[in-house]
Amino acid sequence: MIEIIKYEPSLQREWDELVRRSRNGTFLHERAYMDYHSDRFTDCSLMAYDGSHLMAVMPANREESTLCSHRGLTYGGWLMPAKRCDAASIDLLIASTVQWLKGNGFKELVYKPVPHIYHRYPAEEDIYALWHHGAQLTECSISTTIDLLEPLPMDRGNKSGLNMAQRAGLTVTDSGDWTAYWRILTQVLADRHAAVPVHTVEEMTLLHRRFPTNIQLYTATDAGGNVLAGVVMYYTHTVAHSQYIASTAQGRELHALTLLFAHLYDEAKRRGCRYFDFGISTEDHGRVLNSGLVQQKSRLGGRGTITQVFTLPI
Repeated sequence: MIEIIKYEPSLQREWDELVRRSRNGTFLHERAYMDYHSDRFTDCSLMAYDGSHLMAVMPANREESTLCSHRGLTYGGWLMPAKRCDAASIDLLIASTVQWLKGNGFKELVYKPVPHIYHRYPAEEDIYALWHHGAQLTECSISTTIDLLEPLPMDRGNKSGLNMAQRAGLTVTDSGDWTAYWRILTQVLADRHAAVPVHTVEEMTLLHRRFPTNIQLYTATDAGGNVLAGVVMYYTHTVAHSQYIASTAQGRELHALTLLFAHLYDEAKRRGCRYFDFGISTEDHGRVLNSGLVQQKSRLGGRGTITQVFTLPI
C-alpha cells in the first residue's frame, strides 16, 4: 500500500536525503534550490511512502485544479532510488498518484520527467507508467548534447575561431563577478533578442552561494582583463549544462565563446560528467524550432536529446 502526502517544511531533511541518493534527482530538486522562489508558486510537492519507507518524492505546484511538475524547474517528476523501485512498483505509484489527485480535487496532472542524460542509473519507469495509465505527450523540446565519452569534433569554422581566440591572448577564468557579467548579459539579451534574464543577479548569487560547486560562472577576458563573453554552468552528477551565454561585439569577432566552450568541455570531463548539454533550441512549448541556434550548437559537436511533458486527465 502506497501512501502519498504533501510535503511540509518539517520534512526537508528526509526529502533532501532521498533526492541525493536518487537515480534521477539533481541538486535542483533539493529544497534549498526549489524554495528560493517559493513566493511565485503554490507548492504541492508530494512524498510517497511504502509503509514507513520513503519511496519517492515529486516536486510539484498547484495551478487551480491542475498538479504540475514544478513550474520553477526545468524537469521533475517522481524521483526514486535505485532499490525497491522497479516498473511494477512505479506503475502502482502512478496509480496511487491518480487516486490521491482525485481525492484532493485535481482534474489533471502535467508531468515533466527527468531527461535520461541526468539519470545516474536508468529511471524511465515513470514514462511507461504514465502511458499505461492514459497520459498523452503534450510537449516535446529539442536540446543539443555532447557525449563526452565519444565527442564529435567542432566543425572547421569553430576550430579556426578557437585558434584566433588563442592567438589574441584571450583567457578563461572561473569568475566570481556576477554583477559585472549580468550587466553584459542583460545588455546583450536586450539588444539582440529583446529579452531579459529569467533570474536576477541577486537570485543567481544566492543560488551560487547555496550550491557553490554546482553553479559557476566562467568568463573569457582579453589581456586587459575586459570580459568579452561568459557562460553560467550547472553541474550535476552526469551533465554539465550551459546557460546564460553571452558575448560582446569584440568577443564575437575574436570567437571568445568558442574558447570558452573548449575549456568547459575539459572542465566537464575533469568533473566526471558524461554529457555536456547546451539546452533547448525551441520556443512556444516546443512548437517553434530555432534552426539557426540548433545549427550553431551542432557545429560545436552537439546532437539532439529531448525534454518531454505528459498530461494525464484525472
